[in-house]
This record gives sequence, structure tokens and C-alpha cells, in this order.
Amino acid sequence: MLLSLVVHTYSLRYWFPAAVMLGTAPAYLLTWGAWRALSAVLPARLYHTMDDRIYWLYQSMVLFFFENYTGVEVVIYGDIPKTKEDVVYLSNHQCTVDWIIADMLAIRQNALGHVRYVLKDGLKWLPLYGWYFSQHGGVYVKRSSRFDEKAMRKKLISQTNLGTPMYLVIFPEGTRYNPELRKVISESQAFASKEGLAVLKHILTPRMKAAHIAIETMKNHLGAVYDITVAYERSVDAKGQRKAAPSMPEFLCKECPRVHVYFERVDVKEIPPEPAFFRRWLHERFEIKDKLLTAFYDSEDPDKRYRFPGESRRSPLSLKKTLPSLLFLGGLTMPMLLTESGRKLYVKTWIYGTLVGWLWVSISP
Repeated sequence: MLLSLVVHTYSLRYWFPAAVMLGTAPAYLLTWGAWRALSAVLPARLYHTMDDRIYWLYQSMVLFFFENYTGVEVVIYGDIPKTKEDVVYLSNHQCTVDWIIADMLAIRQNALGHVRYVLKDGLKWLPLYGWYFSQHGGVYVKRSSRFDEKAMRKKLISQTNLGTPMYLVIFPEGTRYNPELRKVISESQAFASKEGLAVLKHILTPRMKAAHIAIETMKNHLGAVYDITVAYERSVDAKGQRKAAPSMPEFLCKECPRVHVYFERVDVKEIPPEPAFFRRWLHERFEIKDKLLTAFYDSEDPDKRYRFPGESRRSPLSLKKTLPSLLFLGGLTMPMLLTESGRKLYVKTWIYGTLVGWLWVSISP
């Protein structure tokens, strides 16, 4: 009986925030849809400005759960600019929480509404969200030979021509690093060796296409590239060996007490534009990440293990940044669920919103 209660309580730690984040999606999409319709006769730049504000509303509510609710400590190494700027955000990729880390940094610059992602193509089929991420400026890409450079350039050019603020998040590894997937790691290391590149231990060999196209296409629009290295505490086993980083459910169940974020700002002028030199530059940046992660996970010095070098600071997120969004979206959702007509609208939004979204992404490039 006691064990059952413990398991039930543990599962509620995840299901409660998941229910709220998913449950408010129809109200959020209806709010965005109303603005999209109203702004049809207005300048596109005005639409994008308000779209960023609406996006900030939802993502700050998400951060309430991933920061305030979990109580996770965000430990930052390096100086994050206090002012907003147009950037490409490059990071190592270990788990689905990595997407949230980008939001964590963006909200500390008051740039949360400007976050847009380069996503793998399959995610465009997510109910409601897949279509909306594309509408917000996200770019879906396919891997290897199916990568459509022209479509990505076209999407980014359309954004920059409108002067859309960009906080473009890219994970150059292309897939998550999981120490349990030995085949993925060995293939990545074999490719690096074949190409005469340094073999990486705690990170996969980065792919250059998406990052190169993004930086080249938006070079006159960008202020910098943010080079981010992320490490999660407790992602080691009893022997001190690295294991898979926490999934979103595990993170929401408070399995990760601290997230360590190593931040470095790179001026766009320092990045070589030629593909061959860019590829070398990008790999060298990931070599630095690998050294940071090797020291973090493998150092025999207890003062150096489970931390990055240099000065660090804990960066708590105020409830003022997240709670109002939770209350607002909750306030929009509850009336829908408490009336019969509201519940019908709620269900129809899920069904028809998903179907329209799937139709849209299937015919759009």
C-alpha cells in the first residue's frame, strides 16, 4: 500500500505539469489563431511582433514547471549579455530538456519570444505544436542527402527580410548523445576518424549544414553565435560512469538538482564563411565542448568534477517571470472545460487544429 502511494505520488510530479502544459494548448492556439486572423490586413512585421509576445506567454508558463516547480538550480559559467540580440544558438544535445535550456537562457535576456528552432523533420507531425512551430519561424530539416538547403535558406531569408528577431536554436550533432547507444557513438567516431577530425568522447561529431546555412544566410542580421555546453548533474551511474541525461518526465520529477551551462559568445566576424573552414571551426568548437565535458564527468579531482572551469553563478528565475503566464493561460482554459460548449470547442480545437496542421505541413516545403 505504501509503495503504491509512493509510486502514485512520483507519477503525479510528472503528470500534473504535463497535463497543464498540454491542456492549455487549445486555449493558446485559439488566442494565436484569433490574432493571426485579425492581423491578416496588417503589416507582417506587426503580426510577428505580437506573435513573439504570445509565444513568450506560453513558454514562460512552461518554464514555471521546469524551473520554479522542479526547484532546479541553473548554474551559469560566463557572462550572458543583458541586452537582446539576434543570435544563432549552438549546443550539445543529450535529451529533450536541452530545448528548455535554450528557453532558460533566453528568458534571462528577455528574448524568450524570439526563440525559434531548427528541428528534425518528423517533429512537424506533432499535434497542434508541429504546425505552430513552423508558423513561429521554426525550420524543419531532413538529415544527410535529403537535407533541403534551398528550403531552409528561403525560410530564413523571409524572416530576416521582415526584420524578425532571431534566437535560432540548433543542435549540430543531429541526434542526442546517449552513452547507452554505443552504435551511434562508434559510427560518429568512425566518421570523424575517416575525415581526419578529432575523435570526441562525450559528444557526437557535429554536422555543419544547418549551422553553416543559418549563419551564412543571416550574417548581416546576426550579432553573435552563442556557443553553449550543457551538463546535467546525476547523469552518472553508481560507478561514476556517464549515463543517459534526464528525460523530460525525469526532470519534472526532480531527478536533476542542477543544470550547468557554459556560455561563450562568439562574434559573427570571427567565423569563417567558406564551407571547408567553417566545418573545421565548428568541429574545433565541439572539441572544446568535449574537453569541458570530459573534465566535468571524468576528472579525478573532486573540486573539478561535476563543474565547469571558471567563475560560476546560480541564476534563480523569479516567479514574476512565469507565474502570471500560468495564471493567464489557466484562466483561459478553465472556462472552456467547465461548460458543455467550451468542452466541445476544446475537443474540436485538438482534432481540427491537428488535422489542419498536418495538411499544412504536408503541402508546405
